[in-house]
Amino acid sequence: MNKKILIVDDEKLIVKMSSIILEQAGYHTTGVNDGESALEIVISLAPDLILLDLMMPGLDGFQVLERLKSDDNVKDIPVIIVSALEEKENIDRARSLGATDYIVKGSGPRKLVDIVNALFGEPV
Repeated sequence: MNKKILIVDDEKLIVKMSSIILEQAGYHTTGVNDGESALEIVISLAPDLILLDLMMPGLDGFQVLERLKSDDNVKDIPVIIVSALEEKENIDRARSLGATDYIVKGSGPRKLVDIVNALFGEPV
């Protein structure tokens, strides 16, 4: 499979758990804990997918998403929002900024893997 996924979340435990789940499914993961680090590493890492939290100190996920989608070098990388914010206005805002999908935290590891697999056209 060899797909690379960048996980961006200020909660280190979320990054670690997401990495374990996705690596068991055959993906390569890199985790960072803030938006600034995500923007710094995205070009050198060239991930196939970014999982992005919305509520982070400094640059929040909306700001990171906006910057990613306005950069011609990385705008085509799919971004899945993984957030505790489940209100429709947050989901709509993320999608309007270019998010590919939106997962509410706590939906379970199977849902995360299923959505990532579907994005890459892997069997679910």
